[in-house]
Amino acid sequence: MMIPPLYKTTLIAGLGLAIAGCSGPAGKDETMEQTGSTAIMANDVHSFARPDEAVIKHLALDLDVDFDNKTLSGTVTLDIETAPGTNRLWLDTRDLSIEKITLDGGKETTFQLGDAVEFLGQPLEVAIGDSTKQVAIQYRTSPGAAALQWLEPAQTHGGRHPFLFTQSQAILARTWIPLQDSPGIKFTYDAEIRCPAELMALMSAENDTALHADGVYRFRMPQPVPSYLMALAVGNLEYHAYSDTCGVYAEPGLLEASRHEFADLPAMITSAESLYGPYLWGRYDLLVLPPSFPFGGMENPRLTFATPTIIAGDRSLVALVAHELAHSWSGNLVTNSTWNDFWLNEGFTVYFEGRIMEQIYGKEYADMLTVLGMNELRGTVEELGADNPDTRLYLDLEGRDPDEGVTDIAYEKGRFFLLTIERAVGREKWDAFLSGYFSKFEFGTMTTKRFLGYLDSELLSNDTSLRESINVDAWVYGTGLPDNFPTVSSTALDQAAAAAQAFRGGAGPEAIDTTGWTTHHWLHFLRSLGDSLDPAGMEKLDRAYRLTASGNSEIQCDWFKHCIRNGYSPADTRIREFLMHVGRRKFLKPIYSAMAQTDEGKQKALAIYRDARPGYHAVSTHTLDEILGYQP
Repeated sequence: MMIPPLYKTTLIAGLGLAIAGCSGPAGKDETMEQTGSTAIMANDVHSFARPDEAVIKHLALDLDVDFDNKTLSGTVTLDIETAPGTNRLWLDTRDLSIEKITLDGGKETTFQLGDAVEFLGQPLEVAIGDSTKQVAIQYRTSPGAAALQWLEPAQTHGGRHPFLFTQSQAILARTWIPLQDSPGIKFTYDAEIRCPAELMALMSAENDTALHADGVYRFRMPQPVPSYLMALAVGNLEYHAYSDTCGVYAEPGLLEASRHEFADLPAMITSAESLYGPYLWGRYDLLVLPPSFPFGGMENPRLTFATPTIIAGDRSLVALVAHELAHSWSGNLVTNSTWNDFWLNEGFTVYFEGRIMEQIYGKEYADMLTVLGMNELRGTVEELGADNPDTRLYLDLEGRDPDEGVTDIAYEKGRFFLLTIERAVGREKWDAFLSGYFSKFEFGTMTTKRFLGYLDSELLSNDTSLRESINVDAWVYGTGLPDNFPTVSSTALDQAAAAAQAFRGGAGPEAIDTTGWTTHHWLHFLRSLGDSLDPAGMEKLDRAYRLTASGNSEIQCDWFKHCIRNGYSPADTRIREFLMHVGRRKFLKPIYSAMAQTDEGKQKALAIYRDARPGYHAVSTHTLDEILGYQP
């Protein structure tokens, strides 16, 4: 599907609108210039906004949360900045009911919703004057809004109260707020949210930590953020503070386990700041969501959303917290201008995450995580095909839902590209470069081409031989993995792989020493067993290590894939329970995909999916419907 080319995104800086976009080399992003406070422009094929005409600078929400009708209703007021002669404001919407729009505090104006485009929604065209400063939109969300998940009490940990959470990334903010839904447009915001008095409301903003008896919560986000970082959660929540600047929210029954699991959060913040400069967002808190949350975590500023599946009891999965914290620099502070530049968020963040984990837990621990990531990356490239354009860092997602077009290429290939640069120039110079990068472009946006230009001028000193030795173009614009892909090894994981080989060679579990194994050892062991195990071997493993009964979601997922491939029926009940309870797409996709490899397995999968689907977020169901050929 072709998206009309007139829809563009511009990052606005200073007092005026700078319009300067021209085509770059074929297959690369637009040429961009920035001097002082002038703007950066990049085409965003996933937004109807025309920010070169009028752009949002501040957003104010005034909303009622209606659990009975599963809707949000109220008003959003947009402070805008316009170019001379502008008489239209273009916004992104999807499945919203627009009731009335007024300008500058009272005068009603005309508006029009354009034709719907698959996954993009509808453009909202608002008539404005060339001196209009504010646009107030009265609206209501639909019960099926893709960003919103309304949970019944039975779907929560406590089982007594309903729960609501949002997931705006990549382009779902438009399903609960009419706005300019592009990562290249940043704005400040405030909000007033009214909800049932027994529930607490939280946002990606300044939050209170105590329940309000009247159910009215007010929020302020003084730093500019893109739309995908707009976030709201409403539920029965309590708070534990680790310090004056960080803590964790969770349902009461999960708070103690959450408090224990994330106790290293203050140390992570200290580590991150020592690496790449001060944390600029005020507080950093975690919110543990119900298990239907489709991702491991979401880096909403000031309030990371996290899945309960990382609560393993031994803090072995907290690299995810380090990852979301690192986004406070790479992604939230300096943001990809378009979803084609997504690796600038995630590749930097995975690299940064590894550095935090190394500082806190040691190099050997960090190396285990890096090797696991390396193996997952190689698996993804093999699955997609080394010539697949989706194995490039800089992507072409035009006509595609960006949420579906992005794989772990952005994360892991991005990380290894940065690791290659670090090894070429030395860690000291690389760290100084990154600190300067985050500082220079803080609260701004970045495209791939601009970053590479900055890299050349500030770090590589336009040294052609150094750039060629790093193989920059092959990493960013080439498919597959470059010839100079760095090698990383882990003695601990080598031992786990040797144990798997010994088991396949006939050694019994009693001959394998698993003393001190972490989640990472177990994952590498399971992944080193190969795809085919006989029933007797499966039974031996399960009896020795109680893998089917494991409470660790990462281990469960990898074990269940073995169970499905090898027809190990004793795990069937636990697989169903897992799929009914967990909504994290990372686990659902491979398990359902494994089941769908045979006709009989696909029928089993569909039977479970029909029951489980109402508890999954739209982000997950969009993927799983396609895998299973399910028609809602």
